Amino acid sequence: MSNALVTDKRPSTLRAASLPKWTPWAIAAGSLALGIGISAAAGLGSSIQWGLIAAVLFVLGTYGIAARVEGRRQARDRVATSLVWVAFLIAVIPLVSLIWVTVARGAKVLDVYFLTHSMGVVADTEPGGGIYHAIIGSLEQVGLATLIGAPIGVLTAIYLVEYGRGRLAKAVTFFVDVMTGIPSIVAGLFILSLMLIFKMQPFGFAGSLALAILMMPVVVRSTEEMLKLVPNELREASLALGVPKWRTILKVVLPTSIGGITTGVMLAVARIAGETAPVLLLVFGNPFINNNPFEGAQASLPLYIYQQFANSAGSGAAYDRAWAASLTLIAFVMILNLVARGIARWKAPKTGR
Repeated sequence: MSNALVTDKRPSTLRAASLPKWTPWAIAAGSLALGIGISAAAGLGSSIQWGLIAAVLFVLGTYGIAARVEGRRQARDRVATSLVWVAFLIAVIPLVSLIWVTVARGAKVLDVYFLTHSMGVVADTEPGGGIYHAIIGSLEQVGLATLIGAPIGVLTAIYLVEYGRGRLAKAVTFFVDVMTGIPSIVAGLFILSLMLIFKMQPFGFAGSLALAILMMPVVVRSTEEMLKLVPNELREASLALGVPKWRTILKVVLPTSIGGITTGVMLAVARIAGETAPVLLLVFGNPFINNNPFEGAQASLPLYIYQQFANSAGSGAAYDRAWAASLTLIAFVMILNLVARGIARWKAPKTGR
């Protein structure tokens, strides 16, 4: 065999040096220890300040060590990854802290009695009472708002995607964008002005109207995006078979996007479930059970939480009830989000293997 065919089996020396996989963890631990030391020496008593100093040291330490071992190009890549992790922690830590405090303080009085009794004749500063009346009010008000806002939002989105052309469609799109950003108190004031004109007293359905106004633009935007994802080939195939346009929308377009539409509606419901300002103006609150949303003041979970904090006068019992109601509201919103995700997965198109 000639020497030209002999290959060199020696290992390549062109491979760049790389840091071990445990390096980011070591840098993070060192940055945290150094940040606590600097904060203690400077007399900083806030853990938030400690964390921010440690985050800055982590990013700088990552760049310095990576640039020395792996080169500046790889160091910039590691710095970008470090910034992503720091941003993730900055977003997650407050959320975890909020959930932890809510669960720890709300679990004190959250039991079957609390869920099945109203405040009744119990004063806000006294122990006892429950949130049954607030749960009934929230379910009725949010349910009525959904019955009003969801169909209008879906039909508006169908118009914009399937029929909307010209100035009218542009005007509708503009007003939907404006309504998406209006404060909730504005919707409450609008319904309140109508109530004052007709000399009406606070009642639950008035709150539902304000919540429906807040819900509609969210439903329109989410439904519009889902309808745009439906391939035009499906519409053209249906129309080519002689199916009318309205039947094509009803039998082809909507079933194809029903999972995303349902998810958008559920998220809109979760968004309005925690609104307090319009309910405070229009529903007014009621410590007793009122099953009729069309007559008399009602309670709701967000309003109940606000009233317990506002009227507590330093009472620990009122604070505990407020935290327990907050935990109930968080659980309600979480269940709605899980239901939305489940429906989206259930209705998602199945791809064959």
